[in-house]
Parts: sequence; C-alpha cells; structure tokens
Amino acid sequence: MGIIRVNEIYYSIQGEGNAIGQPTVFLRLFACDLRCSWCDTMYAVEGTDFKEMPHEEILSEISKYNCKNVCITGGEPLIQRKELVPFSEKLIKEGYFIVLETSGHKKPPEVFTGPSCLISMDCKCPSSGMEKRMDFTLFEQLGAKDQLKFVIKDSTDYEYAKSILEEHNIGCSLIFQTVYGEDITWLAESVLRDKLNNVRVLPQLHKIIWGEKKGV
Repeated sequence: MGIIRVNEIYYSIQGEGNAIGQPTVFLRLFACDLRCSWCDTMYAVEGTDFKEMPHEEILSEISKYNCKNVCITGGEPLIQRKELVPFSEKLIKEGYFIVLETSGHKKPPEVFTGPSCLISMDCKCPSSGMEKRMDFTLFEQLGAKDQLKFVIKDSTDYEYAKSILEEHNIGCSLIFQTVYGEDITWLAESVLRDKLNNVRVLPQLHKIIWGEKKGV
C-alpha cells in the first residue's frame, strides 16, 4: 500500500495560471529541496506538519468534494515521485484532471505528460535565491498544454525572465506573476512596453480574495 506525506487537502479556486478561478481540490504534499526567499508555504517545506496517508485514504478525502479538478502542489511534489506516480495513475483512472505544480529542477514523470494532466512548472528567478538550481532543458520539454511560471519581484527578475524566453525554445503557456504584496502594475506595463505578446500577467487570485493563509 502506497504511503504519501500530505500537508493538507482542501477545496478552493485555482489562484494561479491558465486555470485561474476554477474550483479545484488541492493536494499539498510535504517537503521541498529548495529554499526560496519568498516562499509562502514553509509549513509544507520543513518541520512536522504532515500526515502519512495511504492512497485510498487520500482518494476518499478528494472524492468528498465532488470536483474532478485536482492540483498536486507542495512543497515539491516530485520529492515523493515513487509513490506519486501510481497515485496519479489512480486519479486519472477515476476521471480526474491533474495540475502538477513543480519547480524546474526535477523532470516530471511520463504520467503527467498525458491528456489528463497539465504541468505547471516554475522558473525560479534571482530574488528567490534558487535560480542556479534550474534545469533549462526541462522548460523546452513542456507541451503546448503546459505552463511555465515566473514569480517576479523586481526589474532584475523581469530582465532575467525575458532572457530565459529569448535563449530557449519554449512552446508552452508563459505566466508572469508578482511576488505577493508587490505591485503588479509595473509588471503589466513592462510586458506591454516590451510587447511580450505571448506572456500572461496574472495575480495570485486566492490571495486577493482571502489574503495569505492556509487552506485557500
């Protein structure tokens, strides 16, 4: 029986990316091997705030919400790759659509490249302190249905993100998002000024609605 370390399971709206605003069940897994300076989920990164749950128990909890959209997030979900793959196969078999939120330093398993999944990958910018951990080849392997997200704090991050887009052949959706609490106006105006017409500038909608707290 597969066991996964789970930080929380909750029902909310998707606050980021192309599925923004869509009702979703969130499965937040525990642990991460990055330490981003602006991380807003440190409770799922280190410490003891997790429960070891078998696959069937997690499926039972998810099914209570009667929603077929599931976002697997963290932490870094792919730390638990071995157990996550068979669990995700079960979700797909049950008719769920999965969004996998992961960072650009671990290759997503094959199960997440199918039609029932969307890979939402982060490119860590300099303000995170983790930009040297990125594997840029992973960005080029993302499919058209996937998305690459840049969390941007300042002009240094913005110029860095632009350079990544210029230097790599990336065929997925592109998301520019500000660090929570930073003004998004300048980012939108910068994208318009530079005519980055293939980029979507998006906020963290759930934080606009509920603020920065767990379970939303």
